Amino acid sequence: MNWLDAVKWDAKGLVPVIAQEAATGDVLMFAWMNREALAATAELGRAVYFSRSRGKLWFKGEESGHVQTVHEIRLDCDNDVVLLKVTQLGHEPGIACHTGRHSCFFKRHENGEWHAVEPVLKDPEAIYK
Repeated sequence: MNWLDAVKWDAKGLVPVIAQEAATGDVLMFAWMNREALAATAELGRAVYFSRSRGKLWFKGEESGHVQTVHEIRLDCDNDVVLLKVTQLGHEPGIACHTGRHSCFFKRHENGEWHAVEPVLKDPEAIYK
């Protein structure tokens, strides 16, 4: 059996993916992969996702330069979620979020409201031209 066949793809042929920083354990982002993206990620050692909005492969960092080097690819106990252990490149500390932050999970719930608790490391206008 092909290793990709072990993954439980959803009805659209996608699987959810969590990118975690290998060095710190920080959860950087959530995205989707199709079979082609997961195969490319394993082959290239760099994160390749599937953009649902664009309907095509998305090589992380192709516009921003914020590439993710992949150290490990893990599959959860139900075979329906992938975890990538990555090094986030392109800025120190690495920027994973299109808002210019280290992590996409920068909002914290406090007293019935969401508060941004992580700083913008680089203005998105300067990242995406």
